[in-house]
Amino acid sequence: WTECLKIVSLLPLLVCICVAEMAVGQVRYSIPEEMATGSVVGNIIQDLGLDIKRLKSGRARIFTEDDSEYIGLNSEKGTLVVAKRIDREELCKQVSPCSLHFQIILENPMELHRIDVEILDINDNAPYFSKKEYNFQVIESASPGARYSLESASDPDVAMNTIQTYKLNPSDNFKLNVVSLPDGTKYIEMVLHTSLDREKQEEHKLTLTAFDGGNPQKSGSVKINVIVLDANDNAPVFSQSVYRVTVPENAPKGAVILRVSASDNDKGTNEEITFSFSQHTSSASSLFIIDPHSGEISVTGVLDYEKAKHYEINIEATDKGGLTDTSKVLIEVTDLNDNAPIISIISLSNAMPEDSPLNTVIAMINIKDLDSGKNSHVRCYISQDLPFKIKSSAPNFYSLISDDILDRETVPEYNITITAVDEGSPPFSTNKSINLRISDVNDHAPTFPQQFLTAFVNENNSPGMSLLTVKASDMDYGSNARISYFLEDSQLNGMSASAYFSVNVERGEIVAVRSFDYEQTKEFHIRVKAQDGGSPPLSSNVTVKIMIQDQNDNPPQVLYPVQTGGSLVAEMVPRSADVGYLVTKVVAVDVDSGQNAWLSYKLQKATDRALFEVGLQNGEIRTIRQVTDKDAVKQRLTVIVEDNGQPSRSATVIVNVAVADSFPEVLSEFTELTHDKEYNDNLTFYLVLALAVVSFLFITCLVVIISVRIYRWRRERLFYKSSGNLPVIPYYPPLYADVSGTGTLKQGFSYEVYGTTDSRMSDVKNSRPFKYSDFTLIKPSSTTDFKEVISVLDASLPDSTWTFESQQVSIDLSINLEQCTKALPNSSAPRRWTATLTGTQALFKKKKKNAVKWDVYRINVFL
Repeated sequence: WTECLKIVSLLPLLVCICVAEMAVGQVRYSIPEEMATGSVVGNIIQDLGLDIKRLKSGRARIFTEDDSEYIGLNSEKGTLVVAKRIDREELCKQVSPCSLHFQIILENPMELHRIDVEILDINDNAPYFSKKEYNFQVIESASPGARYSLESASDPDVAMNTIQTYKLNPSDNFKLNVVSLPDGTKYIEMVLHTSLDREKQEEHKLTLTAFDGGNPQKSGSVKINVIVLDANDNAPVFSQSVYRVTVPENAPKGAVILRVSASDNDKGTNEEITFSFSQHTSSASSLFIIDPHSGEISVTGVLDYEKAKHYEINIEATDKGGLTDTSKVLIEVTDLNDNAPIISIISLSNAMPEDSPLNTVIAMINIKDLDSGKNSHVRCYISQDLPFKIKSSAPNFYSLISDDILDRETVPEYNITITAVDEGSPPFSTNKSINLRISDVNDHAPTFPQQFLTAFVNENNSPGMSLLTVKASDMDYGSNARISYFLEDSQLNGMSASAYFSVNVERGEIVAVRSFDYEQTKEFHIRVKAQDGGSPPLSSNVTVKIMIQDQNDNPPQVLYPVQTGGSLVAEMVPRSADVGYLVTKVVAVDVDSGQNAWLSYKLQKATDRALFEVGLQNGEIRTIRQVTDKDAVKQRLTVIVEDNGQPSRSATVIVNVAVADSFPEVLSEFTELTHDKEYNDNLTFYLVLALAVVSFLFITCLVVIISVRIYRWRRERLFYKSSGNLPVIPYYPPLYADVSGTGTLKQGFSYEVYGTTDSRMSDVKNSRPFKYSDFTLIKPSSTTDFKEVISVLDASLPDSTWTFESQQVSIDLSINLEQCTKALPNSSAPRRWTATLTGTQALFKKKKKNAVKWDVYRINVFL
């Protein structure tokens, strides 16, 4: 026993830490009280199997439920240290063992370790009595063995450091008796050893000393004054040495919980007894009161099971003679469900990425209930329609984890209400709300409201003109939704798209880089890409069709009759011509389109307005009355061609018409004209040449007719043998086709061949139309091969041995049938072709070697 006392006495001097118990996630230490601040309690790195890096990366910290941090954490060294002075008596009073309970929390990933630190007692308190002295009146007739109750000394220490022995001095008449109660408590009595004699000694002065078991030993004393009285020699006696009672914590004030009783064998006033609380029950005297006459104990304060679960009251019964008896009242407070659960958020993620995996920990939660037993059992839950769930990780500790896929674009944030309900009757509940934001990830590409857009711009626009603004949207947030626009690199008419257009990176505005010409290009197709600012970035495209709109910037161009400058060409009208006789047709085109290309023909001037008229839409010049002998041979008509643009543009052409039945009559009339124009000296030459030309053309027409007949017959034979795969003989219609003046070609075309310019009597016709599918004669914006066409014409003419020395005539044709005339490259050849494309006609001219005039072959085109 002595050796044990020595070991205990050395505890205040040793800073020794004992790992008493270690389990998974739990460590227990023992330290003495009153250790200096900063003293090491234990090394958690060794005891928990951690390292310094894990403590720092996990932001290790201590969590205590009562917010009293006696123990601190040194993250640099991985040790537990004393944070402030620990007084075991203040912390636990008489409860033993006295322990501190706390948790060490780590994050990323979250870990929880329970730490128990037992506080060992040291002998730092001396015994003491609540009073400085006691006064007793003892009747002289008291017989030996009379007992006088004394107040026990108090010592906050426990175990061997608390009170161990009492000593009474002097002990001539009284002895000290220590009484042990069934509940383990002790109280002291002063017992009369020998009878008192008031006449010998009226007053006795004694000293009562209490000693503890510490080393060094400490003591406390109190004075006892005994006054010897006369007569009353019987002391009151309680009916029970210990009274026990159970009181609910919600007992109202004034409620009687117990009635004590005592008896005295004396008579008269000596048997009158008064009840009172002992002096050292001051803590309970504020909550209870005893009636001095009836002995009823009542409640005077508010009881709280969570503050004190039981009370111990020492009561005294005193008679008139001063004799007393003591008893003890043990009051046990029963618990009621009067406390709601307490929810504490230990750790919380402020924002959670929407692509977080399932079972990601969002928050660590501590839930406790101050009640006991069934009333402290808590159930924790959240709403079932949320993509989260509550999982218990340790007693009173819960984890809030994800339980479903998150989508910020659908729900950007959640208000999570955590509900804790105890199992009391009636149950109490507590709610705690957590606001969780869902952070964005780049999981949506920009989208355009339409996949195809169309913009219109007038030709001849100014560079830098805004055409269209494209706008894309992105369901993401922040930089992931910041959209930039780019023009995709592509080839437009052999050039990069950036040479024509540019796109504003931020606004998506499409701007024309250059001015456009409708007659060159009518539309563009570009692609604009919208790209967000995520990592990696996402993008989408939109196709923009830019239509160039025509403006009336081109006047009509007259293709026929061709104005030959000095030479005069006249159309012949026989005097026998009926009303409506077709004299000729003015052919004009306008490279514009739409209504800008709608042409109208008007007769501006005429030698005789009553003889001719011009078709408003088709430009045909016809007679409007019967030709008479009085009509002049030479007729001069001025035709104006106007388009339908705003403002309109126009062109004029002069048509010479000869009213005569024979060529000499015409020749004589026009010879006079040419003689006036410096041709008189060559009249004979021109007459001979004219006769030669007419004769030649007549023979040529005969040869063509015979050749066409033979050619058709051979073609039909070959056609039947080859199942119709050979080209078809072209058809030469006698009259022009009316295209209603719209300037728009119709699909399909035919040919018309005539041999001279002074007569339509030598026309060669073929009733079989030339099909568009046999070969492509007219193709917009392409180079057309006319070798086959001219080969057919060569085969139809008498001079079939001529060779065609150039293979292609390049004709550039737009949708609105632009005019383009190009001669064959080899213009110095002895024999050559020229081709002229009009709105509805293609004129082919061929000239023999050393010939003066051209043979003209006209192809009417219908597209």
